[in-house]
Amino acid sequence: MAEDEKRDKTELQVMKELVDELYNFRDCYFETHSMEEAGRKKSDVAQEMEKTLKKLEEKEDSFQDTAEFLLQKGRCLNVAPDFSAVAEVCLSRAVKLEPGLVDGWNTLGEQYWKKGDLIGAKNCFTGALQHGKNKVSLRNLSMVLRQLPAADGDAHSKQVMESVDMARQAVQLDITDGTSWYILGNAYMSLFFTCGQNRQLSQQALSAYAQSEKVDRAASCYPELHFNRSTLFQYEEMFGSALNGYSRAAALDPGWEGPPEREKQLLEYLKKVTELIQNKGKVKARRLRTMLSNLSTSALGPCLSPQFRSPAGRVGSLEPRTLTSLKHGSNSGVAAMGKVVFSLAMEGRMAFTFGMVDSEEVCIVVMVYNIADSWGVLIGDTVVIPEPLLKRQSITHKDESFDFRSIRVDSPLLLIVNGKKQNPQSQIVTSVSCSRQSE
Repeated sequence: MAEDEKRDKTELQVMKELVDELYNFRDCYFETHSMEEAGRKKSDVAQEMEKTLKKLEEKEDSFQDTAEFLLQKGRCLNVAPDFSAVAEVCLSRAVKLEPGLVDGWNTLGEQYWKKGDLIGAKNCFTGALQHGKNKVSLRNLSMVLRQLPAADGDAHSKQVMESVDMARQAVQLDITDGTSWYILGNAYMSLFFTCGQNRQLSQQALSAYAQSEKVDRAASCYPELHFNRSTLFQYEEMFGSALNGYSRAAALDPGWEGPPEREKQLLEYLKKVTELIQNKGKVKARRLRTMLSNLSTSALGPCLSPQFRSPAGRVGSLEPRTLTSLKHGSNSGVAAMGKVVFSLAMEGRMAFTFGMVDSEEVCIVVMVYNIADSWGVLIGDTVVIPEPLLKRQSITHKDESFDFRSIRVDSPLLLIVNGKKQNPQSQIVTSVSCSRQSE
């Protein structure tokens, strides 16, 4: 009897190793395949899954009522990106036979998630943690919490903060796990967009993504990592890095339409902006002179008051400055002023873009974030930007180059348009979510 038990354990261990090898084949695909073979990854993984499944099923008659066998069969089917009813049945039976089977609860939770049952998934991951603290349950909970519907904005913020805590705990359990670092990056990114866009949070997200790649070579081949990070790069106006990331994500997963579409949209946006700056929005010279003739310091409106409080908290009136006299970075104590000559909405409404010409007929592009759909400026409007944040955009990507100066404005409430402050309803916090269920 003891010999039979020993043989069974050995056979079950071999099955586990077979399934582990399958996951390793999927996760480390590019360690044994070139980027040119990226389009074959999905079919190659499916083929390996079928081979592994066949080997497991050869032993099914002997082990079909064994929790460990059911777990490995469920894990094998779970390697595929889509829901498997057979996997759900196997894993449900496995945890009934052995309620303390943490891997069983985690894999069953992933199947519920693929089916769209987020509450069922959350219950599985929470249940697994009751049997033992582990990184897989924690990071899966982190992802599910950010996707669960919330009653209101406050409840959603609370869920996102809880998701960051779960991801942090997963990293603490194993600081060498690139997947945990990557999910922590996504959690920080969600927190950044949910809770006031504190620059420290975006830096923490970028640091976590970098750490993910540093500790785990396989993580650098996650297309979702490059895509999500590029979304943050684009928001931070690191356009060259965003384009490179979208391009990398597209190369890693040629079947995913999102990355090449984003890359194309961003390139078209940069081309359009460059062209509009060069021709000053195609406004005819005579009309431009007429527009600029009534540009006076009275347009500064509230900025003329000694009690004016600038975005940085400085109190005192602001001095108007020409665009050429502004320095790169923040310009304290001064205001840029000009006439709108064009406007442009970035795809996905990430920013509202407009071109502004000052009294010297110099044109600059202004990117305004966190705008309500109803907000915008019209050609001919006078816009004052208190303490403008000036940037130099110098981008080269796939033989295309862009070079222009821009002003970033984090909220329309910071602008003075036609001598007036903007209505509080003109601002709405930008919401950006991480891509794909698997992140």
